Amino acid sequence: MPKEEPSPQFIRLQKKKGEPQFLQTAIVSYKPRPQAEKSAVNGSERKPATENKLPPALRVDLVGVIHIAERSYYEELNKRLHQYDVVLYELVAPEGTRVTPGTRSAHPVSIIQRSMTDFLGLVFQLDAIDYQRPNFVHADMSPEEFTRSMEEKGENLWTMFFRAFGYEFARSQARQSGSNDLDFLRALFSKDRQLEMKRLFAEQLAEDVEGQIRALEGPQGSPLISGRNEKVLEVLREQIAQGHRRIAIFYGAGHMYHFHERLVELGLVPVKTKWLNAWDLREPSGTVED
Repeated sequence: MPKEEPSPQFIRLQKKKGEPQFLQTAIVSYKPRPQAEKSAVNGSERKPATENKLPPALRVDLVGVIHIAERSYYEELNKRLHQYDVVLYELVAPEGTRVTPGTRSAHPVSIIQRSMTDFLGLVFQLDAIDYQRPNFVHADMSPEEFTRSMEEKGENLWTMFFRAFGYEFARSQARQSGSNDLDFLRALFSKDRQLEMKRLFAEQLAEDVEGQIRALEGPQGSPLISGRNEKVLEVLREQIAQGHRRIAIFYGAGHMYHFHERLVELGLVPVKTKWLNAWDLREPSGTVED
């Protein structure tokens, strides 16, 4: 087995003098470990060092994204995603689906996300990212595959919901829940409700994303995260075999911790991180230094 690499951070809350400035997501770049022993093309466990090496010029970027964010954030992502040979993107939809502005997923999580956009004064990802570019490749389960995978594991959306709920309940017991309730009420009735609610949600999003995902997954993994990620890795191998060398995996930031583990197993290591500002949490007159 390759040496375990420490997991990078994929989402964080940037503060200045204790005050929230931005909720940020990461673009983490991976390159082949010298003399990697595992093939990304056929996924075999062990190959001699002279066979099926990862191409030295290969670069795979994990482009973590928040599905509701500032329009400027998506504009920056559009510029960056244009530079890749291929962008593997998420959407539980029939194979080969091309997203057009106004596309709406029926997935319950998507419905919740859309309902939050106006409440927080943000923009929904599917309305802001240009999915029509020729380098965009659909890399996700179809609705039928997703349903079948859940049935095989004896799962449904309720089981995942209760896992996540149980995790959050345990965390809330470890905190002063009364102060959390007061923070929520204070934000809800603030003069600048959108800003205060964004700050409150940003704290929660950045606090323990990896723990929340692992709770959602359960001990055997789940189609929602690892199942869909394995679909992406199949497409990644295909794209590498076709000769593409600069590849982006453009998925929700919560998926990235599992992706990191799998890329390391394939013989890749993180070499660089770039942070993008997803939510502006500054006071209206505030500025922040780089």
